Amino acid sequence: MNGQPDQQKINIKIDDATFKGVHANAMGVSHNKEEFVLDFMNIYAWQRSGIVTARVITSPGHIKRIYRALEDNLKKYEQKFGKIEEAKAPSDQDMGFKTA
Repeated sequence: MNGQPDQQKINIKIDDATFKGVHANAMGVSHNKEEFVLDFMNIYAWQRSGIVTARVITSPGHIKRIYRALEDNLKKYEQKFGKIEEAKAPSDQDMGFKTA
């Protein structure tokens, strides 16, 4: 024994529809004391409409782990492919409706 807990293998399954993934060109975040809600959306400016394509609801502790994982992967991506330039958020005029 080395004092470390045994690593348990977890088998994760994914159905075909989930495996395909969904596209999102916008995201909204809301929260309360107990949870964060991430709404991934497709906004169609030419139609003046949009649709939520996926909603993820998770705990504050888990959102912190997601944040750290994304931060770590962004660093690795930029080391490999170069700096990512942040896209400018569209204005209300560009979208044709109020965005925030």
